[in-house]
Amino acid sequence: MKLVIIEGPGKRDTLKKYLGDGYDVVATKGHVRDLPAKSLGVDISKNFEPQYEIMPGKEAIIKELKSKASKAEAVLLATDPDREGEAISWHIQHILNISESEPCRIEFNEISKSVVNKAVQNPRKIDMNLVHAQQGRRVLDRLVGYKVSPIICKKIKPNLSAGRVQSVALKLIVDREKEIVNFKPQEYWPICAYLEKNGTTFKSTLATKLGKKFVPNNAEQAEEVVKYLKEQTFVVEEIKRTVTKSAPPPPFITSTMQQDALNKIGMSISQTTKSAQALYEGVELGAEGKTALITYIRTDSTRVSPEAQTKAKEYITSHYGDEYAPKAFNVFKTKKNAQDAHEAIRPISLDRTPESVKPFMSADNYKLYKLIYERFVASQMTPATYDSQSINIKAGALGFKATGRTPIFAGWTRAYKVFEEQEDDPTESKLPKLAEGDNLNVEKITKEQKFTKPPVRFTEASLIKTMEEKGIGRPATYAPTVMTLLNRTYMVKDGKYLKPSELGTTVTEFLEKYFADIMNVSFTAEMEDGLDRIAEGEESWQNVISKFYAGFEQEVMYAYRESRRMSVAPEESDVVCSKCGAKMVVREGKYAKFLACPNYPRCKNIVSLTPPKKPVCSCPICGKDVVERRTHGGKIFYGCVGYPDCKFASWDMPTNLSCPKCKSYLTVKQGKTYSLYKCSNKECDYEKKDIKQTEDNSEVKNEGENE
Repeated sequence: MKLVIIEGPGKRDTLKKYLGDGYDVVATKGHVRDLPAKSLGVDISKNFEPQYEIMPGKEAIIKELKSKASKAEAVLLATDPDREGEAISWHIQHILNISESEPCRIEFNEISKSVVNKAVQNPRKIDMNLVHAQQGRRVLDRLVGYKVSPIICKKIKPNLSAGRVQSVALKLIVDREKEIVNFKPQEYWPICAYLEKNGTTFKSTLATKLGKKFVPNNAEQAEEVVKYLKEQTFVVEEIKRTVTKSAPPPPFITSTMQQDALNKIGMSISQTTKSAQALYEGVELGAEGKTALITYIRTDSTRVSPEAQTKAKEYITSHYGDEYAPKAFNVFKTKKNAQDAHEAIRPISLDRTPESVKPFMSADNYKLYKLIYERFVASQMTPATYDSQSINIKAGALGFKATGRTPIFAGWTRAYKVFEEQEDDPTESKLPKLAEGDNLNVEKITKEQKFTKPPVRFTEASLIKTMEEKGIGRPATYAPTVMTLLNRTYMVKDGKYLKPSELGTTVTEFLEKYFADIMNVSFTAEMEDGLDRIAEGEESWQNVISKFYAGFEQEVMYAYRESRRMSVAPEESDVVCSKCGAKMVVREGKYAKFLACPNYPRCKNIVSLTPPKKPVCSCPICGKDVVERRTHGGKIFYGCVGYPDCKFASWDMPTNLSCPKCKSYLTVKQGKTYSLYKCSNKECDYEKKDIKQTEDNSEVKNEGENE
């Protein structure tokens, strides 16, 4: 029996189906070893040596891996095919004492039978360049987070955090808001002439005056133009006819998938991440069982394998005709700083059409799969062509313009029409047959007051697009970064738009003042390039960290010494103080938020925001309620409400169930897929694991970690 070790348990059944009885598949559920949670874990004096330890809660998995590995004829490490996955495999290799020279690493870009079986037949050694790149990122992020976060907690408010990527992403949000606040609108008056020829009316727009661009900027100018035009003859001065082509879009990469899912099918970043993970790991397709539908979902490359392009051409020819398949395969440019480690996101098999799998899928999974499927098919098709016209019209000293476009050949829009971008000129309309020198009849002339608009706030999608364009982060970090900023209330949603909170603005201003480098977009992008050089074996990770840390250490010392406390205005509530009538504000204590009177210290009224505690069970000593409590250090325990008369307390959650062996009460630990019951009597070894069930009576599946 060969042991295959993966990350997310969601793909276990799919792999088992393809590998067969000769393989056992075990999931680590992400990382098993990491830097310690409560200390820096980096020995700066020893060339930034990381100090790894087994992560809390992973002891049982490590025990299982060691047990099964000791009995297996071979161990294959099949964690995700990226830097994070390579590092997880390296940690497991170390824990299981697998030789560094052992070819134990396998990877696959898609979970299909042919690819998986090919992978297990061709294991390789762990790529230490990728491991070093991940290790460099981990140490770098730990240094920034561990050194900077305590400063902003002390100087602004408790329980804050800073991060190398998240803080720069927040700066984008804050800077955009400042642009909006400081924006001064400019007045302008578009003039439109509705003209007629041979029974067809079309719209034209004022464009020039004496050959130069011109738009009236006040009501008086606009009125003068309208008055002037009433005395003029509108004549076709020039007609430009061209056949234009619209090239097909490239297949999705991580960022464009997240953008289009939000913009075109209304799925949030978190919804998209969850659905994409399920489509990659596999969904239940009736009698066919769990089947993966798309390739790996964290990629910045638009590359497509020749085999997939050949299959796409066959599909396009049979479904649309030869004219829709290009003679040579479409090749798309990949960004200069892309890692290009994987293909673009595409369906594994075009035989599994969206409609054929729809009955087995959730609404979100179906919508996303349809989007990915049709985008990929369209990417391999011929361009769409149009008959385009641009008409220049003269009215005395003024020039008007009208444009029109008529489809000639649908090309890729046959497959992707519902999602085609609308980028047409707003003046575009259906044009009659015209000739240069034709006089045109004027049906009406309109003028409208308008004002230039400020930059629009970011959405989740446009923020990710900007992060990608500026080289901030990498595919695996986009969604987690956005979610972190929302969860920490550094920014909030205003409809679909993102707006910085006062807290987010304050944090950004502090970091910009004292940590200019880590808040510099270009500097952050350069650090990503440094990590890429490590992955390519061109530079050591210690050297990259060392060059950064020299200046960073000075900034930390200066911030501690020179910075002053920055206050954040508390959030006003709707609750009126019962003692003085003022509107109470939300304050944050060491362990929880509460309402306080803004007139403190004159009025010291406070109101708890903690809801009444629900009992978890009856006390096994006195019968009163047992509720969740916290120590002064914030650690959760369970105690009787009868304290101090009853001193029952337990670190583990107690239940009303009795042990069938010794009659002591049972405790319960809730996992994502199971409930583990244990006897509270340390001398009794009774325990029972109950697998959780979903509404359709199937076992709950853990989606796995994003990285």
